[in-house]
Amino acid sequence: MIHGFQKLEKFLRNSSIDELPQMINILKGDMSLVGNRPLPLYEAEKLTTDTRAFRFLAPAGLTGLWQVTKRGKKDMSEEERIALDNNYALNHSILLDLKIIMKTFPAMLQSENV
Repeated sequence: MIHGFQKLEKFLRNSSIDELPQMINILKGDMSLVGNRPLPLYEAEKLTTDTRAFRFLAPAGLTGLWQVTKRGKKDMSEEERIALDNNYALNHSILLDLKIIMKTFPAMLQSENV
């Protein structure tokens, strides 16, 4: 039975169907389409230094800079992810958002699990 759940979980992640609930948050205006991914509370509470907290200057979003950057890479360190979140927060613009959206569609079609 556990094996069946693992197959279902893998299918949901690979097909990005698990992101559909976030679309409701976007339609309600609680999230943006592009931005830094919301963090679990336990992880957000650890980001107390200024250099790590810059990420909160940007809106929360369904897709973002580190999601499209991670595709094709085996691993991304926490430091790399935070640097990309901070980069987006300090430089976000409509043009950057459009670039991220354009990179998101091909990333969704890859069979890689991120």
